Amino acid sequence: MKTEIVPWQGKGIRKTLHHDEWWFALEDLVLAFTDSKDPRQYILNIKQQDQELGKGWEQIVHTLAIETEDGKQQLICANMEGISRIIQSIPVPQAEPFKRWLAKVGYERVQEIENPELAANRTRAIYKAKGYSDALIAKRLLGIAIREKLKDEWDKRDVAQEKEQAILTAEIAKKAFGVAPDEHKKLKGLKRENLRDHMNNLELIFSMLGEAATTEITRANNVQGFDESRTAARKGGEVAGVARKDLEKKTGKRVVSPKNYLTEPESRKRLKS
Repeated sequence: MKTEIVPWQGKGIRKTLHHDEWWFALEDLVLAFTDSKDPRQYILNIKQQDQELGKGWEQIVHTLAIETEDGKQQLICANMEGISRIIQSIPVPQAEPFKRWLAKVGYERVQEIENPELAANRTRAIYKAKGYSDALIAKRLLGIAIREKLKDEWDKRDVAQEKEQAILTAEIAKKAFGVAPDEHKKLKGLKRENLRDHMNNLELIFSMLGEAATTEITRANNVQGFDESRTAARKGGEVAGVARKDLEKKTGKRVVSPKNYLTEPESRKRLKS
């Protein structure tokens, strides 16, 4: 497990990766927000006093081994959902800034449901702050819209499970780029980052082509279920793969690039070109 420290109000909250998700040490959280001398007991008191929290405790809280200076230590940890819920039950002034932030985020999400354009504007602003060009941002947002249409088709055709959709997405990518998403990420030096956030113009275009083609093939053939959807995904990916290979033959250059958006600032300039 990889352990990192999150600074908060002059103190550190340890977090560790568990099943590709960050889990935070609740004892550190209690020490950051309260004056408790016994954080473990404080956690148990919260669980006992908040009956609704206690009912879903096993889903949001686990005991995990976290690296310390003295070796591994078994600590009670919660994922981000759990942290957000538990902080609501901590009745101290120090927790108020975090509670207000959660309330603000919740309000913004309600606004975005009522007006999806707000979500697009916020996403655009985030990419802009990271240094993405307007042209690349436009392609990224278009790619998100195309993917949502494909996911809607899968949902309607009895492929609603996230794991199954991830497998289908990988099938499209393998046919489109000639490498699996994990290999593509490794080539770019990525770990937990979103691969599409680090694609250049051509990679985004061929990714969109593969998914748009899969959507059309799925509709045209009235595909149903996972197995048929897998066949359609491969065919959709092949459409993009054929176009990619033709372009590579004519230009003598590979579409799949090792460049990413992690390094500053020259690699970003090159990616925009």
